[in-house]
Amino acid sequence: MKGEKMKRPILYVNACVRKESRTMRLAEKLLSKLDKPYEEVRLWEYAFPAVDEEYLNKRDLLISRGDFGNPMFDLARRFAEAETIVIAAPFWDISFPAALKQYLEQINVVGITFKYSKDGVPVGLCRANRLFYVTTAGGYYVPEEYGFGYIKALAQNYYGIQDVRQITAIGLDVDGADVGAIMRAAEDTIDTTLVSCDSCLKM
Repeated sequence: MKGEKMKRPILYVNACVRKESRTMRLAEKLLSKLDKPYEEVRLWEYAFPAVDEEYLNKRDLLISRGDFGNPMFDLARRFAEAETIVIAAPFWDISFPAALKQYLEQINVVGITFKYSKDGVPVGLCRANRLFYVTTAGGYYVPEEYGFGYIKALAQNYYGIQDVRQITAIGLDVDGADVGAIMRAAEDTIDTTLVSCDSCLKM
């Protein structure tokens, strides 16, 4: 179910630009297993504004006034209101696509997705209790700190989303790789991941 203008429990942040994206295939398999309505944010459809001084001054002024209904904050509000987040982002150039970084700059808003404590420590304001990060890579060199690790740190330390899971398939473009087998193995991990998530929520 793709996004309509109404609240849906799952927010699907799609950073996959290829129509036959293997990352998107994994993400859609996950969404089918979650079996709940979702809203899809297709990052390639957005012309993100430059985060320059003018932009920051405008945002700071709106935040100081508590004007969080401004369209500038639409993406941040939708992220904060979702019950579950699914991010699909291929591993490109030792990281994720630039559009995802631009998206994160848009949703990282004091007063919507997080606030600061008196000690200056971020306190999460997001409704979601879990986030799934779906990715694929052509090779085997996939350092966590530049992709999944970055998202996990933001989710846990800023947004208050502690249950952050990764679903991944790597080595897809290595000579002789059995792409079908690798993808099937990654898809098979989805059920295990979901069972693990449900068990944690019941504890």
